[in-house]
Amino acid sequence: MSTALRPSACPGLLRIVQALDGGICRIKLDGGSISADQADAVAEAAEQFAGGAIEATNRANLQIRGIGEQSAALIERLIAAGLGPRTAAGDDVRNLMLSPAAGIDRQMHVDTRTLAGQILDTLQRHPRFPELSAKFAVQLDGGEALAMLEHPHDLWLSAFERDGETLFAFGLAGCPTARALGAVALEHGHALVVAVLELFLDLADPGQTRMRHLLDELPMQDFLEQLRTRVPVKAISQWQRTTIASDLHIGVHPQNTSGQVYIGAVPALGRLDPAMLRGVAKLARQFGDGSLRLTPWQSLLLPNIREADAGAVLAALDQLGLLSQTREPLAHLIACTGSSGCGKGLADTKQDARHLATLLTNGLDVHLSGCPRSCAAAHRAAVTLLAVSPGHYDLYFRDATLPGFGALHARNLTIEAAATLLAGHSRSSLDA
Repeated sequence: MSTALRPSACPGLLRIVQALDGGICRIKLDGGSISADQADAVAEAAEQFAGGAIEATNRANLQIRGIGEQSAALIERLIAAGLGPRTAAGDDVRNLMLSPAAGIDRQMHVDTRTLAGQILDTLQRHPRFPELSAKFAVQLDGGEALAMLEHPHDLWLSAFERDGETLFAFGLAGCPTARALGAVALEHGHALVVAVLELFLDLADPGQTRMRHLLDELPMQDFLEQLRTRVPVKAISQWQRTTIASDLHIGVHPQNTSGQVYIGAVPALGRLDPAMLRGVAKLARQFGDGSLRLTPWQSLLLPNIREADAGAVLAALDQLGLLSQTREPLAHLIACTGSSGCGKGLADTKQDARHLATLLTNGLDVHLSGCPRSCAAAHRAAVTLLAVSPGHYDLYFRDATLPGFGALHARNLTIEAAATLLAGHSRSSLDA
């Protein structure tokens, strides 16, 4: 497979991007799913050809950090495990996010996995789609209870039922919680994705790499009018995506098949080591269907576990160092690589997050960011601590009326001072 790729700051499987702690290889997973054998291959590659650091990302992928001179051997090992793209040029554009519970969620309107496979194949094989930005992304939402609804996507589709028919509502440059632009019949879901992406490439200037850039210049209705000439779009009104309970990615939850559950666990701050990944793969073989699913919460799921085995799996996850209880503060914290691995980081966010977890008493969702780029969080967290210098942060509370991190509450706080302030705010008030 040729690895001659266009320049990009985004790591991929075929493009190793350098950081302070070595190279980064991002492994994009089809629908966030990986087999136990493939997980073992990732663990082996990280151990043999890198520093052993494996990260779960906020797009339900995996990445290996600390890669040195053996990057070619690492890539070869991952491709041999079936983790590569269908074409070299397709690696950048296979950006399709599903619910981690696709096909097994009790609330879903449709099993999205078949359509997802068709879309992923087209993304990689379409002759024009390599022109898309490596950040251009699509979300396919089956209406599951477990779904990340706050990550913005260039195109999103969300299943719903109306008059006995299952349809996909869709929107551009936003999230399924926003107002839908229109809807298509289930059988036109694939055609819609192709039509939207082709139309974007027809209309966008070279500098307009994301859908939002195009819509800054082109009215949304103009885009919709041209889209209607390519795919049958239905008008919808008063549609709204049902919101979900939080924390469904942690712990034991029933599936749509009686007697079966999925179990979610969080590697602290999204970081795994080879032994941990191998251990989870072993559990998937012993108690599940031999597969793992990554989540946009930088965690993982073990699907298709017998309810009777849940206790044994939880105990084993605990032994591996994974967090499977919602009451654990560290399970609710996210942090970027920080100054230990990134030249832009102004503080050691991973270390500071671990310290903060010892000072918090509730499961408050807190995001620690080493710089304003917010690499660890694609969504707006309830609380953001933005580094300003080593060990010091500005504190923001989420505010839907404000852009970015939200409302600035205090400046230049130590971790101890931030914990004291957060203790004065209930989780319910911060999530409001």
